[in-house]
Amino acid sequence: MDTTNRFQLFLLHFAGGSVYSYDFLKKYIDPNIEFIALELPGRGKRFSEKLLKTKSEVIQDYFSQIKKLRNDAPYVLFGHSMGATISLSLAQRLEAVGDPPEKLIVSGNPGPGIKKEEDIIRYLLDDFQFKEVLEKLGGVPREVLDNEELYQYFAPIMRADFECLEKYFFSEKGIQINVPIFAMMGNEEELNSRIENWSNFTNMDLEFKILKGNHFFIHDHPFELGNIIMSCCQASIEK
Repeated sequence: MDTTNRFQLFLLHFAGGSVYSYDFLKKYIDPNIEFIALELPGRGKRFSEKLLKTKSEVIQDYFSQIKKLRNDAPYVLFGHSMGATISLSLAQRLEAVGDPPEKLIVSGNPGPGIKKEEDIIRYLLDDFQFKEVLEKLGGVPREVLDNEELYQYFAPIMRADFECLEKYFFSEKGIQINVPIFAMMGNEEELNSRIENWSNFTNMDLEFKILKGNHFFIHDHPFELGNIIMSCCQASIEK
């Protein structure tokens, strides 16, 4: 199959995620769309590389990956949680070089600048508190928290990702992209009522949807999530 000009879908993982984070979703995406799960250093296939701890490094890494993988076809960006935050700055960077996405799809995130009332700096917590935070967040298998060897492997990755998000909180202030946004959150997420905050970061349309579930609602709705992504891609293909 000639893949040189297939519509592309780039996926940015959540904190602690890897290139494998969206394997559950792949079968729900049309094979005519090139499904490209990206990965930051220090985990998965890039385990031997140094972890990144600043947004600027993360954005540059993703930008370099995408530029190497781009073909002449349009594309869509998707990011969950941390991936959603980073995708906004990444879309701005790509727009600045004349190669913006057709749409930005974000989930598990009310958009930059929104904090929980009792927000904490997670990457500086001691291990006991850190495990409590990870358990509450969900998405981390219980065996990882209970097995010290697994935890010692996983914790530095999570701390690096949280540091990236928390050290320069709301560095996205003032960003406005000329790319439409589709946002999703779970109805059990504390800040889902603030989802329209995403409209502050685009000059185009914002669509949003609240689905049943917690922060990792995406795992409960792979078929619906796939349909949403497919609809966004198809609308861009037919423009």
